[in-house]
Amino acid sequence: MLWETVRLAIIAIIRNKLRSFLTVLGVVIGVAAVIAMVTVGQGSSAQVSANVASLGTNVLIVRPGKRMMGPGTRDTAPAFTLRDVEALQDLPVTAAVAPTSSTSSTVVFGNANVTTSITGTSAAYITVSNWVLDDGRAFTPAEERQGAAVCILGETVREKLFGSAEALGQTVRIKAISCEVVGLLQPKGAGSFGQDQDDLLLMPIRTVQRRLAGNQDVSGMSIALQDGVSSARGISEITALMRERRRIEPGAEDNFSVTDMKEIASMLTSINTVLAGLLSSVAAVSLLVGGIGIMNIMLVSVTERTREIGIRLAVGATAGQVLTQFLVEAIMLSVLGGVVGIALGLGLAYVASRYMVIPFTPDPMVVVLAFGFSALVGVVFGFFPARRAARLDPIEALRHQ
Repeated sequence: MLWETVRLAIIAIIRNKLRSFLTVLGVVIGVAAVIAMVTVGQGSSAQVSANVASLGTNVLIVRPGKRMMGPGTRDTAPAFTLRDVEALQDLPVTAAVAPTSSTSSTVVFGNANVTTSITGTSAAYITVSNWVLDDGRAFTPAEERQGAAVCILGETVREKLFGSAEALGQTVRIKAISCEVVGLLQPKGAGSFGQDQDDLLLMPIRTVQRRLAGNQDVSGMSIALQDGVSSARGISEITALMRERRRIEPGAEDNFSVTDMKEIASMLTSINTVLAGLLSSVAAVSLLVGGIGIMNIMLVSVTERTREIGIRLAVGATAGQVLTQFLVEAIMLSVLGGVVGIALGLGLAYVASRYMVIPFTPDPMVVVLAFGFSALVGVVFGFFPARRAARLDPIEALRHQ
């Protein structure tokens, strides 16, 4: 009996192909949008966690000025100096301190050139920021003290300048500086906001200060804490030392910020989760619209098939059998839309993850919930038209033209 009901539902759906397609489309769009949004959101959160982990564990970032968020925010404050770096290195809570002084410049090799970020730092930067040397070496203490013209290339810069040729030991030109390539970094890929982390060139900080920036400023410091030292303790001791060195009066606000990378990771993950939830909620409205479309079409179908329903009731079909027939038809439409929507949503999420360079992390539970919800839409919005069909008076139905 059930198979006969399913067969009749299939015949009714095929009989009105265009109408069935348009009916299913609302469910397809809703399910696809929800799955795509949730999958992309999860992939983005996973990428944020991976990027923060790639910057190093138990790492603090110290910058001049108060921490300010949003585009266009500025807070002027005195820059740090290399003496600040030495003082922080002497703290018992710190394992390594990497100063940074950044600028942007064009790097030239032969006929190739690339404009990239030039970061003046120390050998500690590679360890603190969790970089790995693919080839070559880090700066020596003598090169750092003397401000030697040596550099380490990120993968993007290496590829644009040298392609498949050997880069180690070659000399590149940065303005008037002839810089020997002494090391190559393993690639990290895209960052949390799509920026290319491999688009950089490292030089000893004194080289950048004297020959590129023209000052002695240190724009920031990355600090790796000793094993077993909590972020709270590290921030407390670093803050106390920097307030003393920068002669900040008791009760006055800090003119520098100390940021825990774990805090940044938590904030970015929370933002991603909220955005994904909001977008998924908006997308879920499409499912509601799709359900209303199913109910509307089923009501039209009941009206068109009133005489058919009357004949079935007249020859012995029960009201329950008629209700089941129309309910099964509505459920089949919504389930069909759910299946197509799941496939489309996963496909869109895969394309988006490749384009955004984030992990493709489909959640089986989300797929199951989306499928179950699409079936529920068929039951809920198909019940009223089915009940209306089952309650038709056989005599009145037979008179319908």
